[in-house]
Amino acid sequence: MARCDVHPGHRFKHWQVWPGSFDNPPVDGVFRMPENPGLKITPATRIASIGSCFAREIKRRLIQRNYTYIAEETHHPAAVHASAAWERVYSTHCMRQIFEYTFETWKPDLRWWQSPASGKIQDPYRRTILYDSLQEAEADFSRHRGCSRRALQQAEVLIVTLGLTEIWQDQVDGSVICLPAGPYVREGGDMSRYRFRVSRYAENLENMERIHAIMARHNPECRLLVTVSPVHLWATFRSDMDVISASCNSKSTLRAVADEFCERHDNAFYFPAYEMATIYQPLAGTTYFCEGRENFHINKPTVKFIMQHFFEYYS
Repeated sequence: MARCDVHPGHRFKHWQVWPGSFDNPPVDGVFRMPENPGLKITPATRIASIGSCFAREIKRRLIQRNYTYIAEETHHPAAVHASAAWERVYSTHCMRQIFEYTFETWKPDLRWWQSPASGKIQDPYRRTILYDSLQEAEADFSRHRGCSRRALQQAEVLIVTLGLTEIWQDQVDGSVICLPAGPYVREGGDMSRYRFRVSRYAENLENMERIHAIMARHNPECRLLVTVSPVHLWATFRSDMDVISASCNSKSTLRAVADEFCERHDNAFYFPAYEMATIYQPLAGTTYFCEGRENFHINKPTVKFIMQHFFEYYS
């Protein structure tokens, strides 16, 4: 048991007090969590994952440990990050659209971009996926929907990694594109129909609830394991705030969303990957940032630390 001078009559579990506070043990390389996670994962558990850059790191470690990771469209470059060719999914808005096009009818007003100079067909809703013709794009997306459906319906556990709150939204129908990137943007494609904005708590929570409702209909036994990505924004489109503050706002908003979402649902659980990286590692005197040009990413020792705790906690 642990103690606190402010509440001398109360005895806390070690995971309830700040490491090293008062007479409590300092950080020792073990991130303390409640004894019963409420979720059991074994190598036989069918696991799918979707989300931002950190989802790719989770996928790699699960496969390395020979866990039953669901992998569709393995031939597709966009599938390297997740269980199907969803590419990296940064916002809950884009994530919600994936679940809607997978299981329902989802028809945005403008489905494809055609690059002005090269003529390449680009998918605005999945990061820089390109085709030589509209026919090729439609055929591949039809195949992708089937693969997406199989991945999500097979999953016993779906790991969802939340990334950021900055979005680019179609002013005509409200759909959200992945990023203003790729040949369509570089070659001067018309972006006037899209507006940049910062999404807020209520709408992100609504997106998560929508995802939960869809999964409840199509795979009701699936459990959702939610994380917040510890990878920071490398740039912000905001003109009223610096990138560090904008990144903190994104993560704080999504962390609050994850907390309420998991509190609402018995089959939703939160894993503190974000806290392990951004708070525990600095307390231990260890940096969690990569070196070099992409120093907004987390380094390999931190990924190893997080995933070791993942396997120990849920296994």
